Amino acid sequence: MGEVQKQEPYRVVLEGGQGELVEKKSRFIATIRPVRTEGEAASFIEEMKKKYWDARHNCSAFVIGKRAELTRCSDDGEPPQTAGRPMLEVLLGEGLRDVAVVVTRYFGGTLLGTGGLVRAYSGAVKEGLLACKTGTMRYGIRYAVDTDYGGSGRIQYYLGQESIVPEDIRYTDRVCYTVTLPQERAAQFCRQITELTGGRAEVRELEKCYFIDKN
Repeated sequence: MGEVQKQEPYRVVLEGGQGELVEKKSRFIATIRPVRTEGEAASFIEEMKKKYWDARHNCSAFVIGKRAELTRCSDDGEPPQTAGRPMLEVLLGEGLRDVAVVVTRYFGGTLLGTGGLVRAYSGAVKEGLLACKTGTMRYGIRYAVDTDYGGSGRIQYYLGQESIVPEDIRYTDRVCYTVTLPQERAAQFCRQITELTGGRAEVRELEKCYFIDKN
């Protein structure tokens, strides 16, 4: 089936969330959401600005692409480099991709200074991430495994032992499993299926793709 090109894993937000931090009576509300395009990120940022229209600032940052090909951030009126950039650095530091965050600030009457703002905006993003559900996108291979009913029990036992959860199982005159595996496990998987069924099972590569590893 040929050598698979090495692709690095990356983290994504599966379910967005919101966290809050209070610093010297200023409220910092971080809202985080998964996005796939710059347009989605822009719409999300605009949505938050409308929702929190009475706030002093709605600072933002987002990362698009599995290699962080596109990044943007905005201080939204805060002193330069005190809000958007620190927020972006948290996202990048966590290895997250295809994600946007807006931190809304309700001013509490006390100036925080440059260092205080950086800590507050960074801390708010971290609080927001605690409320999110994340997963890892790994590069792998999706297979169709076609076998007779005699080999099906052995395959099911093997999948259970290896904690491989089939995406689909179809029962006709034969049994067909659809499974996706990290590329480093693919060769061994094919060998094991062949050995377990005495060569009666057919293993077909469907596609090379990224898939979500929730572990």
